[in-house]
Formats: sequence, structure tokens, C-alpha cells
Amino acid sequence: MKLFSDNIEDLRTLYITKLQKALDMEQKITKALPTMIEKSTDQQLATAFTNHLQETRGHVVKVESLLRDATGNAETSTCKAISSLISGAEDSIKDAGDNSIRDITLIASAQEVEHHEMAVYGTLRNWAELLGLTEAAGTLESILEEEKRADELLTSISDTVNTSADIGTVGIKDTAGRRAYRTAV
Repeated sequence: MKLFSDNIEDLRTLYITKLQKALDMEQKITKALPTMIEKSTDQQLATAFTNHLQETRGHVVKVESLLRDATGNAETSTCKAISSLISGAEDSIKDAGDNSIRDITLIASAQEVEHHEMAVYGTLRNWAELLGLTEAAGTLESILEEEKRADELLTSISDTVNTSADIGTVGIKDTAGRRAYRTAV
């Protein structure tokens, strides 16, 4: 339960509050990506996550800079949405016993995160423009474009990984009603 309100009275306050949540979001993603890299069995996927980790570290620096410019500090505010997405991804990764299914799960989870980030940065960019913060809008646009490229790369990788998993196994139920797999013939 939240004890105190953010007391958002104007667009500038809303913009700063959303930037603080974006910083928390990027910091949490930076902590989650190494596990995703480790759990990836597809080399192209692991490489994509590794490269995106470097981009995400850059996003942390950029958002910290935007916050310092706007407020003089780089404090965060909890991003509940990303916490939920990461928690769900962790559960799905644990539940996926087969390597190809785990890779599919990793891609799906990563794309959910990317879509959330695109929504956040698109909104922040628009608000920065409305507030006349042209340089900040440009920075936010550059982050947004990196998130879009990451999502497009994941889609491309998923075309291969999903097809490999689909061709390699056929879902059946065992006698106890549990899901089992056999090689497709």
C-alpha cells in the first residue's frame, strides 16, 4: 500500500516521475539480462541479449543524465510493471524444461519487456516535446529506436527458434495427463 502520493499536479511533475520509473526499469533489466544470457541455448539469442545488455547500461546513463538535468539528482521510483514482467519471466524460465521451449520463453518475455519500454519511451519523448525539452526528446527518441531494433531482432530470432522447437517436438499427454514430448516423425 502506498502511503504517500507522488502529488502530480502538472506535466513536468508527471514527466519526472515517469523518468524515475524508467531509471528503475532500466536498472532492473540490467540485473535480469545476465540470467537471460546464461539460460539461452541459442547462440544468436545469447548474443542479442549480450548486446542489449550493453545498450541497456547506456540507457541507464542517459536516463540518469535526463533526471539530473531535470531535478539535480537521479533518484528512482519503483516501476511495478517491470517488476511484474521480470517476475513472470523468471517463473516461465524455471517452468520450461526443454531448451528450445526455454529459448522461446526467453524471447517472449524479452519482447514483453521491449514493448513496455517502447510505450514508456514513446510517452516520455512526447511529453519532453510538449515541455519544450528538445534535447531530452532527442535522447528519448534514440533510446526508443534502440528498443524497437531489439524487438525486431527478437522477432527475427524467434522465427528460427520457434520453428526449430515446433519441428523437433510434438506435444502429447502421458497416461497421468502430464504434458510429454516425443520427436516428430
